[in-house]
Amino acid sequence: MKSKKLFGACVITLAIAPGPWLTAQVKTNVPDVIPDAKPVAVEHIKIHGDALEGNLEGDAVDRDVIVFLPPSYEKGKKRRYPVVYALHGYSIGAEQWTHEIHVPQTLEGAFAKGSQEMIVVLPDSKTIYNGSMYSSSATTGDFEKFIWHDVVSYIDAHYRTIPDRQSRGLVGHSMGGYGASRIGMKHPDVFGALYIMSPCCMSSMAGGGPGPADQMKERAIANEKKVAAAKSPADLAAQSPGFASAQYATAAAWAPDPKNPPLYFDLPTKDGVPQPEIVAKFTANSPLAFVDQYIGNLKQYRAIAMDVGDQDGLRIDAGKLHAIFDNYGIANTFEVYSGTHVSVVADRFQNHVLPFFSKNLCFTADCR
Repeated sequence: MKSKKLFGACVITLAIAPGPWLTAQVKTNVPDVIPDAKPVAVEHIKIHGDALEGNLEGDAVDRDVIVFLPPSYEKGKKRRYPVVYALHGYSIGAEQWTHEIHVPQTLEGAFAKGSQEMIVVLPDSKTIYNGSMYSSSATTGDFEKFIWHDVVSYIDAHYRTIPDRQSRGLVGHSMGGYGASRIGMKHPDVFGALYIMSPCCMSSMAGGGPGPADQMKERAIANEKKVAAAKSPADLAAQSPGFASAQYATAAAWAPDPKNPPLYFDLPTKDGVPQPEIVAKFTANSPLAFVDQYIGNLKQYRAIAMDVGDQDGLRIDAGKLHAIFDNYGIANTFEVYSGTHVSVVADRFQNHVLPFFSKNLCFTADCR
């Protein structure tokens, strides 16, 4: 196993205070351009999300999706390809994700350096509160099913894919790493290899946060007042731009409440005091809490990899997930590399993620 020493840090999720993954999706170091790398074709499409219909937030049902077709795709009319589905993090959508991981350049670089050619798909899961958490919720819609069913079905129907689980990979970073963990644990029937990058939200501390308890209570009460005064999801989102909406994104995803208009979610505190029944809902959506239920599923994967930066507070919970995998005898690799939450994600994508899938996906029509 690839593993390096972990250093202590406290990871706080979003119910009240932003966690360390909210250092933002920002500039990343760009790998050098590979001379004579062949160009990748880029297609911007819309995919209708049957799983998103009727969501109480009114989020878009027709979602932007970016498809990257390998250099040989246009000429090899009979050739079929495996597909990697790459999930973006919180506060960005698919388009911003392309800039963070510097595609198509990093795809072209990976193929030029020897990775086998594959299709790469970036679905957009940004919501009114800047992130779906790739969860199943009456409030936001079932983004979990949107990814594993709606997007996969559309891509298989419209592109020359190898429609087999062993030829599908799932990867995500930050919130996308959470999504890859959550969806991956539940759907080994759809995906055959899994790569988790700097995953957020592995454990729940709903109602907690940094600082003295009295300050936390004051902050929670102020937040409750803002929610109570909001006239609509759009109104609340406008008052809480950027990462300030993260606490609402998690509440909408993990504590939906169809009987609580106009926002249709419950906060994990009341009068500043944590509410056990709501906190329990947050905990139930934490991979470190539910992973034990999916050990049999995880053992079906041909390969699982996870990585995180040594300057990223999320490394602690990532290490815990890796330890659980090891404890159950699940084949996996884990690397703590030199970097922050986002500083080298483009390099990781080119030089680690794509080679991983090149090695571990099936590239022939007969994958049995």
